[in-house]
Amino acid sequence: MAFSILLVDDSLPMRSVIKRTLVSAGYAGSEFSEAANGQEALDLMQNDWIDLVITDYNMPVMNGLEFIKTVKGNDVLKEIPVIVVSTEGNKARIQEFMDSGAAGYITKPFTPESIRDLIIDILGESDDDDEYDDSDEDLDF
Repeated sequence: MAFSILLVDDSLPMRSVIKRTLVSAGYAGSEFSEAANGQEALDLMQNDWIDLVITDYNMPVMNGLEFIKTVKGNDVLKEIPVIVVSTEGNKARIQEFMDSGAAGYITKPFTPESIRDLIIDILGESDDDDEYDDSDEDLDF
């Protein structure tokens, strides 16, 4: 099943890494949108159907925590799952994300398998589970 996935990170190279990771993890048929901060993401979400958001924490304009709180406070958007992928590994911060409505949290560096497993837990099967390319499984991104 193809999904519409929104990648939110102020780092264009990191958005590219996450997208490549998702493609190698079985989501090649998904449609990817990108935003450089939480406000840009909200603007996109008002106009486009999004199945899943993957966001960073540290971003200008609107950080990941503010973004999640805004999404979860919006009656139209609140059911969209949001995964945080961040270098922030502080347990209290991670708990704050989860308490605010994040569907999951992955600490950078991550493996394709870890992000794939979390998305499957949230959305169900990937685009093509039979053709999962695990050749990059040992790589940390």
